[in-house]
Amino acid sequence: MDAPKQRKPAVGFIFVTLVLLIVGIGIIIPVLPGLITQFNGGDIAKGSNSYGWLVGVFAVMQFIASPILGSLSDRFGRRKVILVALAGSAIDYVVMGFAPTLAWLFVARVIAGATAGSLAACNAYIADVTPPEKRAQAYGLLGAAFGLGFVIGPAVGGLLGQFGLRMPFFGAAACVGANWLYGAFFLPESLAVENRRPFSWSRANPVRSLLALRKFRGVVDLAWMYFIFNFSGTMLQNVWVLYMGYRYHWSTLQVGLSLTYIGVTTSIVQGGLVRRIIAFTGERKGLVLGLSISAIVMIGYGTATQGWMIYCLVIVGALGGITGPAAQALLTKHVPANEQGALQGSLAGLTSLSYIFGPIIAAWSFGRFIHTVPGIAFYEASACLLIALVLALRSFRIDDRLAASPAA
Repeated sequence: MDAPKQRKPAVGFIFVTLVLLIVGIGIIIPVLPGLITQFNGGDIAKGSNSYGWLVGVFAVMQFIASPILGSLSDRFGRRKVILVALAGSAIDYVVMGFAPTLAWLFVARVIAGATAGSLAACNAYIADVTPPEKRAQAYGLLGAAFGLGFVIGPAVGGLLGQFGLRMPFFGAAACVGANWLYGAFFLPESLAVENRRPFSWSRANPVRSLLALRKFRGVVDLAWMYFIFNFSGTMLQNVWVLYMGYRYHWSTLQVGLSLTYIGVTTSIVQGGLVRRIIAFTGERKGLVLGLSISAIVMIGYGTATQGWMIYCLVIVGALGGITGPAAQALLTKHVPANEQGALQGSLAGLTSLSYIFGPIIAAWSFGRFIHTVPGIAFYEASACLLIALVLALRSFRIDDRLAASPAA
């Protein structure tokens, strides 16, 4: 079904799509680690390791599929790819809801990973409809969509989890189903016909898609910085529920409410403050500021002795949310309009790589040092953010040198 031609593509359409998508993801976060631990006989350390591998399997499939879907979106448009991806997510949640064994959860994650191209297509959609100088603000709005989704999703998941660990999966499936209907009837296509290009398997190859980043001047270090930034984020995300439950004895509802709180602070920063902060600092300084704040807050998460301290740290950590929009804006400025989908596919591939290794390392570290240094994953994440900061500064120097060269 084609989108009505009278609807003009705009950031608002994709904002709604992302809110509904993240609500679906957020609903299952408070209960998925608990369900996995249940399949492991209640052993937290074993459950942590299984959780890491489950996320890793999803990421492997996403790594393979993302550049393919990104290139397909350059050929057929963003909307069709988004609809296919949403259908895969809905199937995933239903299978997880009925899963009788841990193996079935892995099957579901394979399905979801293979169709997880919606975020890359949504990012390319933003590049299609906004001029370069306004992309940081637009990506900040997408960050606000993430925040709003995490305001609603974990709270709903925490509440549904009171009726059983499987109920949130069916709630997530219903949310994604509603999202698919919205996309089918209301989401207009953003990629103009004249900006489309033929599909190429060489560009869709996940390894080649990453190597292809080298052809864009000044992008490589910035892209690796983006990878390491996401890597650190996956470490936090994938031990949050287990860590808070173990160290502060939070219930499923308390963990869900903590994630809702993170969503509220993220929405405030991404939706209202990113534009003002980056307008004052510029994209480069905003990126440096965001990475620095995030590195410091990660150390705070690992050392906090009382649960209430986490809520204070979340407020400060939300300011680190300017990192993503600043990085996305800087990266898209190096790429022409007809290759934005390929770029986002490559970045999604890098994000997938971070989800392959980040959760496994974080889960193993948490399980291995649970009785001695339970916050070790946060310390590891902080070290990664400092490495990302060094890469960002180096990319700026390379970019300035290229801009000053005669060939620029």
